[in-house]
Amino acid sequence: MAPNILTNSDHEAVRRLWTLFRHEMSAFTGTLPDSYGRYRAGRLENALAGRPGWCSWQLTAGPHPVAFAVARALDEPRHVLSSFFVVIPARREGVGAMLATAVIDSHPGRWSVAYQDENTAAAQFWRHVAEGLDPDWWHEHRPVPGQPDLVPDSWIHLDTTQPCP
Repeated sequence: MAPNILTNSDHEAVRRLWTLFRHEMSAFTGTLPDSYGRYRAGRLENALAGRPGWCSWQLTAGPHPVAFAVARALDEPRHVLSSFFVVIPARREGVGAMLATAVIDSHPGRWSVAYQDENTAAAQFWRHVAEGLDPDWWHEHRPVPGQPDLVPDSWIHLDTTQPCP
């Protein structure tokens, strides 16, 4: 499996994976779908539309889309891995680490990734990825903008401008 940068033909599959991602995230954020059963998809649509500083990737296993990533601020000093998802049957097989590493390696620099502490699998995953990319990575908690009632997000920060020893 090799990560492929999305093309127009990939958009529909990634939109479907997005729904699975947002549904899974709702367990940690409490977000409900809209009256049509859809979750907010602004970040994804920015990436699919090719907005400056946004990019998206898809990972496939043969004809099967199994993961996607959305990054923003690629035109700024600190890049943000904004959304990341691997379907359940492909987890714990190195697929996520492969995609995360490929995305971050494609734009060397300073990166930030947010996750929720309650999502223990994500917390463990992102710490593992960060350790493999930058031995000096660091972590902080930040309030969710505009949503003071939510538990603060955890943020991992790393820098890939210098190769690991």
